[in-house]
Amino acid sequence: MILSIDLSSAVPIYQQIRDQVVEAIAAGELAEGSALPSTRQLAGDLGINFHTVNKAYDQLRQEGLLRLNRKSGAVVQRDPHSGPPPPGFTDEWSARLRTLLAEAAAHGVDTATVLTTCGRIVGSFGAQPGARPGGQVGSHVGGQHHGELGVGERLGGPA
Repeated sequence: MILSIDLSSAVPIYQQIRDQVVEAIAAGELAEGSALPSTRQLAGDLGINFHTVNKAYDQLRQEGLLRLNRKSGAVVQRDPHSGPPPPGFTDEWSARLRTLLAEAAAHGVDTATVLTTCGRIVGSFGAQPGARPGGQVGSHVGGQHHGELGVGERLGGPA
């Protein structure tokens, strides 16, 4: 996995790191037990403050995806093969999803486009039960590509 940080993005750097680690776990690039670089190493590679990496790692720890230990460093704690999510996860995730769907509705994105886009994105993760690829984390400072949503019928009914 290569982290790609966009220094000119409105998204905070710690959030970019967090999001890319989550996507790598979902895609099967990082499996349970995979080690991530130390905060100082990743910060040095990216040319950013180590507190920024620490904030991303701590957020992932709070979300139950990383285990942080002084000796072993940051290690992936769970992946798509780790079983059902912890209690309360689905409710919290649904609340965040509601806001993303509200953004799409506010911009007039039609329901079919939302569903097609969601299906395509979930399918792109490709982590299948039984597959344990695991990977290494690298870094890259630069821009990121984001998919585009089409506009048509609004969520919840015609425009």
